[in-house]
Amino acid sequence: MSLKAFHLVFILVSILFSAGMALWAFKTGASDGLGLGCSAASVLMAVYCVRFVIKSKSIIT
Repeated sequence: MSLKAFHLVFILVSILFSAGMALWAFKTGASDGLGLGCSAASVLMAVYCVRFVIKSKSIIT
């Protein structure tokens, strides 16, 4: 597995964990701040993942 592939898998797993934590926080009523923070982190990581894929096409073969 290349470093690029590992990076993508790591980002995707992080997005899933963060989204799951947000769902859990909202579903159980644990904390609105936790849910919002994890939701924001999921969105930002998804944006980062897309930008990484675009940039890595021109740099990494």
